[in-house]
Amino acid sequence: MPLHIVRNDITTMKVDAIVNAAKESLLGGGGVDGAIHRAAGPELLKECRTLGGCKTGEAKLTKGYRLPAKYVIHTVGPVWRGGSHGERDKLVSAYRSSLELALAHGCETVAFPLISSGVYGYPKDQALQVAVDTIGDFLTEHDMTVYLVIFDRAAYTIGEGLFADIAAYIDDRYVEAHTDAREEQFRRRVAAVSEPGAPLVESQWAPAPCDAAPGSLEEALSQLDESFSQMLLRKIDERGLTDAQCYKKANIDRKLFSKIRSDLHYKPSKPTAMAFAVALELPLEEAREMLQKAGFAFSHASKFDIIVEYFISRRNYNIFEINEALFAFDQSLLGG
Repeated sequence: MPLHIVRNDITTMKVDAIVNAAKESLLGGGGVDGAIHRAAGPELLKECRTLGGCKTGEAKLTKGYRLPAKYVIHTVGPVWRGGSHGERDKLVSAYRSSLELALAHGCETVAFPLISSGVYGYPKDQALQVAVDTIGDFLTEHDMTVYLVIFDRAAYTIGEGLFADIAAYIDDRYVEAHTDAREEQFRRRVAAVSEPGAPLVESQWAPAPCDAAPGSLEEALSQLDESFSQMLLRKIDERGLTDAQCYKKANIDRKLFSKIRSDLHYKPSKPTAMAFAVALELPLEEAREMLQKAGFAFSHASKFDIIVEYFISRRNYNIFEINEALFAFDQSLLGG
């Protein structure tokens, strides 16, 4: 089910279908269209000649021939003419038509380029938003894994205002080359008391006195706190969500969710734990608690953590928007 944003060459993707951003003639061209035809071989063009072209916003399917993909889905995106000529609706239709065609042919994995963002001139940040929104909506209704393939990071951008806000938020909290503050203070304190004539003082880092000795091991184990899985399932019930609604909002595969549900002591990865906190729309303190159940914590020494915190603190729980920002800052994505 998840949507992945990746940097790759779409002609090398081992998926059921790749999507070609084609011209209406379907007879090849430049950019990704030309690259797909070159990689597939002349048989692809021969089949395309039989299709009678394709209208903007529609999609047609051929074999993949020499490509790793079984199929090529050819779709025609709109030429950008300022945004007031139905460009967005046509771009949404191009993605939706391609996804429905993939579904009709039993495709479980599909890779898209960023349609219309090259020579057709669609602003890249807007093209990306349309892609993420349309694919995300489709994946709430259907089980499929979709890759949005960005060939070159230089071709990728998020909205300048949002990018600047996140960058400032990171700068306010992130220590790029940090040392453990407690150790640093301890070293300074030791250096100070080591000087001739300096008074001897007790280190502020002396161990705290122990509590009363615990009882038996069995008694300690019987007092285990609520696990991550237990908290997750409890929160799903409290929010009135179905399991499917939750794992789809988290950009998580159904099989992974089944593992978590069936294993009381399942230990998820940090991106998975954070993805569920986002899907459940938890306030920051509850998100911290859920992360702690998985054995993690928000850290201001991690750009990944700070970016997720930025969105949660602003109650923006759109996991695809969060992943756009994580991708822009070269971080791991949530879910998947």
